[in-house]
Amino acid sequence: MAPQERTSCCEEDSRQSGSIDNNLSNIDLSGSFVNKGFTNDSTDNVAAKNTDNEDNRKKVTDFDDLLPYVGEFGIYQKILFLMMIPFAFFVSFVYFSQIFMTIVPEQHWCWIPELANLTVEERRALAIPPKTDGPFAHDRCHMFSADWTAALAQGRTTPDDEWPIIPCTHGWEYNRSDVPYETIASQLDWVCDKDNLPATAQAIFFCGAIVGGLVFGWIADKYGRIPALVGTNLVGFAAGIATAFCNTFWSFALCRFLVGLAFDNCFTMMYILVLEYVGPKWRTFVANMSIAIFFTLGASLLPWIALWADDWRRYALGISAPFIIAAATPWLVPESARWLLSQGKIDKALVIMKKFERINKTKIPDKVLSEFTEASHKAIKESEAESKTYSVLDIFRTPRLRRNALLLIVIWMAISLVFDGHVRNVGSLGLDIFLTFTIATATEFPADTFLTVVLDRWGRRWLACGSMVISGIFSLLATAVPVGGPSASLAILGRFAVNISYNIGLQYAAELLPTVVRAQGVALIHIMGYVASILAPFVVYLANISQELPLLILGVLGIIGGVLCLLLPETMDTEMPQTLADGENFGKDQRFWDMPCFPRKKQARSEPPPPGAGELAFARALPARASRASVRASVRLSARSRRGAADAV
Repeated sequence: MAPQERTSCCEEDSRQSGSIDNNLSNIDLSGSFVNKGFTNDSTDNVAAKNTDNEDNRKKVTDFDDLLPYVGEFGIYQKILFLMMIPFAFFVSFVYFSQIFMTIVPEQHWCWIPELANLTVEERRALAIPPKTDGPFAHDRCHMFSADWTAALAQGRTTPDDEWPIIPCTHGWEYNRSDVPYETIASQLDWVCDKDNLPATAQAIFFCGAIVGGLVFGWIADKYGRIPALVGTNLVGFAAGIATAFCNTFWSFALCRFLVGLAFDNCFTMMYILVLEYVGPKWRTFVANMSIAIFFTLGASLLPWIALWADDWRRYALGISAPFIIAAATPWLVPESARWLLSQGKIDKALVIMKKFERINKTKIPDKVLSEFTEASHKAIKESEAESKTYSVLDIFRTPRLRRNALLLIVIWMAISLVFDGHVRNVGSLGLDIFLTFTIATATEFPADTFLTVVLDRWGRRWLACGSMVISGIFSLLATAVPVGGPSASLAILGRFAVNISYNIGLQYAAELLPTVVRAQGVALIHIMGYVASILAPFVVYLANISQELPLLILGVLGIIGGVLCLLLPETMDTEMPQTLADGENFGKDQRFWDMPCFPRKKQARSEPPPPGAGELAFARALPARASRASVRASVRLSARSRRGAADAV
């Protein structure tokens, strides 16, 4: 995916700049920071089991405490989960669609109008210079210059050795056996000296993604998640429809920039909303399955939609028109209760919870509602009283935290570039691009499943290193075997491995950066990933120079990025840093060769806690395997702080 993404169970508001973002969902009023996306599900189960026992019942202080009373995954949550399907399809269409608009048949040669009455073989034999090196038997960008009328009158079927060779002057003709429909690239002849235009258009798309993240992130913070969700999808709808009417490169590039505004907010906002309304023990299922099934299915269908449409304009219209469905969202999907609470709109949030009661056939006791309302008002007052602010620049002020932040940025840029490079390099693997793309995309499902099983057993550090290095090795091996089945198989294995790295990288930053700057820090890393993705189309473009170059670059970057992961501290089963001092000291007790699979024996500590420890108490980030949150969820539910990060830098 891809998709790059945020999570709201640990939401942090950039507007608070130092306080934990969503006070109502993330502040335990006893004084501890609790990342609700990663806390032990058993606490919620205990709360649910003891609802009838007033003596043992935990006092309701935040939104997660209220969920067991309306049902953690009831009928309404299941409906919302299924409503994620169109939005998951939309983001896959936005991200991958241009591949099938701008591919060019591999075999093309100069078009010569005077020889139109000859067969294709006769035209090439007479007018196109032959080539003895490379994968093609003829020149794709040059032709012989001759008096074709005289040549035909003489009955010539082969060229004269004295005819000069010149660039194509009347356009190109294409062998459509590998791409059986017209694309904008073949229609406008983006080949030879213009073959860089598809890569340029894709880079412009990612520029739009950066701007869209900032704009719609601000809208989500200011006006709510639903307006942002509707707005980003309607922009994708309008720009996608307009794409079908483009007749020049610059009009196409403009439309791709506007489509980029919709990436990846057209899905992320819905993702945030649904994860907010399901109980913690169901978030792993909802977060993983929405990506592993819905996103993967949408992306895998895309090449076959292109073949069915049989024309790039119909294809653009067909994948863009469904976006209009998002206009019905305000009547079908509730606004984020956490956002409403953060805005002081407690009554509106309770109206939404009453709707959950009605559909799920549950009942919130009046005393619970009273406790929740009181705690919400208290949290809002505490948030307003918070005066200390932090900037993303604070993570660069101390040496260890600065080193970790720079490593996270470089590693995430490497992962983003390698991931997007593999996505767009499928056309250079020597096999049918439509089938190869489908198989490569389908690796997302086993990668997500595998990671869910092993992440909390093997840890982040060595698993991130291993998957990146393995991706790099497979990419390098793909350049050493014949083009076709062998190279494609190895490249797809490299794609599978980098899928794992991509998911780990998204979570690593959220767990390693201190709470007070986490949202802004993750946003900065997210933006730098987009910057790296801008370069990916040009890396893939190098296949026009040498077919092995893209995989060589992706392989080297994968190995370098994997090795750099070993310089980061492990975050599995550790307390998430809250303050800048915590972030600076994080991992000091770890050694380079420490591995979660082979833990060091630790001596029991009996010394008393340091002064003030009670005020800075943490909740363990990942205390139990039963609470494996989505690998992507750590970032997807983080606050919409790109605007703050961009302002700071």
